Amino acid sequence: MTQTRARVGYAAMLARFHPSEAVALAAEAEHAGFDGVMADDHFQPWTPHQGQSGFVWNVMTAMAERTRGSVGVGATCPSFRWHPAVVAQAAATLEAMYPGRHWLGIGSGEAINEHVVGGYWPEAPQRIARMFEAVEIIQKLFTGRDVRHDGRFFTLERTRLWTRPENSPPVYVATSGPVTARRAGSACDGIITLATTPEKVASLFARFDDGARSAGKDPSSAAKIVQLHLSWAPDADEAAAQAVREWPNGAMRFSKADIRSPHDVEQMARMVRPEDFDGQLLISADLDEHRREIQRYLDAGATHVYLHNTGTDQRTWVKTFGREVLPRLVA
Repeated sequence: MTQTRARVGYAAMLARFHPSEAVALAAEAEHAGFDGVMADDHFQPWTPHQGQSGFVWNVMTAMAERTRGSVGVGATCPSFRWHPAVVAQAAATLEAMYPGRHWLGIGSGEAINEHVVGGYWPEAPQRIARMFEAVEIIQKLFTGRDVRHDGRFFTLERTRLWTRPENSPPVYVATSGPVTARRAGSACDGIITLATTPEKVASLFARFDDGARSAGKDPSSAAKIVQLHLSWAPDADEAAAQAVREWPNGAMRFSKADIRSPHDVEQMARMVRPEDFDGQLLISADLDEHRREIQRYLDAGATHVYLHNTGTDQRTWVKTFGREVLPRLVA
């Protein structure tokens, strides 16, 4: 079998970097060999130290202008801060401006971003139900037809998207749960998940495939995206220190979906030590160790892996990985 170079993209962390810096880093990552960019949608950072939260739709537009690859949001929540009609309009406009390059990642939301508009913050089952109803509205609007909706959570008076791309952007659902993964397979074009273990990710992809087949779709054509957090620095001690300093939330082995304030996360982060990242995030100065870790997720069935390094010196990292790691990864 002929091996092809893997599709490994850059995860732009807007909760950590000023929007202008995030755009410049995306362009440098592409120049270094990264394939596409994923941008996070945050209203607040995880910790005050991270310090940013640029408006993702503005930033993605600037990224698309500066790069040539795909640009996606991983993921936005169309259920609390946004009405799904607004998300559909934003995604359709971006795809109309940059045809064939935008994908829309949808999630069920986290309180740290969504509670800011007030109102009741529901339990996970209701958040997931809201998400899938929102996806239904978005997909209907993408058809270009007049749409009205009177559902359990959302109302839409008869309207349409007046600015539409020639082809609608694909819709991917972000999840780590098998039930949601199966439903995403039947309803959407792909799945996004965090790197946990390759075995868990492969199981999640299998459930997604089951859902796709149940809807008469070919799962081999679907996107299976993994976001992988890592901590690399030329020095092993610095790799450990930067993980604790810049990304302590990555060591927390519990759901953070109900946390409302970066200051609360900051208090929890005081307890984080480098060993807490074991099994959560690879900390290493060894480039080959990182290459093996990324390859494991590609072997588990990921069609695209997006990388986030916890260090602040993103330029050295993207250049080093672009030269030493990415060329040795295979699909």
